[in-house]
Amino acid sequence: MRLRLAITTLAFVAAAGVASAQHHGHHGHGSDGPPKADARERVAFPPEMTEHTLANMRDHLLALQEINDALAAGETDQAGGIAEQRLGMTSLRLHGAAEVAKFMPQGMQDAGTAMHKAASRFAIAAQDAGVTGDLKPALKALGETMAACVGCHAGYRLK
Repeated sequence: MRLRLAITTLAFVAAAGVASAQHHGHHGHGSDGPPKADARERVAFPPEMTEHTLANMRDHLLALQEINDALAAGETDQAGGIAEQRLGMTSLRLHGAAEVAKFMPQGMQDAGTAMHKAASRFAIAAQDAGVTGDLKPALKALGETMAACVGCHAGYRLK
């Protein structure tokens, strides 16, 4: 179990590095030739599941924006509530995670689980920040949530 967790963590770190390089303009462009092909694993979902999954991911992005807005306003409980209801373990039924997971390779399932667990940890850290006034642990937990998103998107794409 620990070995699997270590391997998954290393995969996320590597994928996040690739995504960061892509984001910062290092797509393989440069003086040494044309851009490199998209090397992410292609995942085939039925068309209706593709639309459902893409809509969920757009809602995840919106939730992250709303969390950021709540944190900026000092509304840590609100930020935690958004995280738990829309991204955390509580959200799995809402998003139909069990149905979608059937079409995901194991690494993609692991990335999704890591994101949902990290969001639930953030929700707790955000509530704690409301009591302690220290946002650093909450921001770290939010970063871990976002890193799971980045890692998955760097490693996988829908057909």
